[in-house]
Amino acid sequence: MHGRIALSLFGFMTVFGLLLVQIMDPSGGAVASPYYQGAAPRLSERAAQLLAAETDVSYEPATITRDNYTVTEKPKPPPPPPPEPEPEAPARSSGGSDYSVPVAVADPGSAKAIAADMVAARGWGSEQFDCLVALWNKESGWRVNAMNPSSGAYGIPQALPGNKMATAGADWQTNAATQITWGLGYISGRYGTPCGAWQSSVDRGWY
Repeated sequence: MHGRIALSLFGFMTVFGLLLVQIMDPSGGAVASPYYQGAAPRLSERAAQLLAAETDVSYEPATITRDNYTVTEKPKPPPPPPPEPEPEAPARSSGGSDYSVPVAVADPGSAKAIAADMVAARGWGSEQFDCLVALWNKESGWRVNAMNPSSGAYGIPQALPGNKMATAGADWQTNAATQITWGLGYISGRYGTPCGAWQSSVDRGWY
């Protein structure tokens, strides 16, 4: 009884082993089972697709694409602009006056012509004009932007301080007519005439 059971088990195992060889090793000459014959082409096709997907890779130097979104490298921000230079403060006189030295708008010859008309308008003769020319030649050379570096006196008549001439006009720093108007008024009020102012300048060195 036991011998028959053992023989039956041996026979079963032998048959089962042959079936395994047919399924697992179809290249060994045995005919594969119908399941393997259908599965093998599908497995080979899937393996080819995976291999093709692994080898078909393109690279972009600055772009990464994954899961339907793209990451692009952010460009570096431009450097900040250099700071603008601060404007220079206006020049001031060495005498401490509260005005800057302007650019002359009338040459000495034009200033003398203006003065000649103003002297005549006051009723003074040519001798008074001659005294005025000598006086302001000495003081400023008839330059509207002349300034005494030690005292701060300014302009054709050398007003001290220069902003006194603002009573004759707001453009006292650059306008020869404004400066001459103030200067003739000063001379008339203090010395009476240009020749009186010139005599004071000869005697004392100033007027």
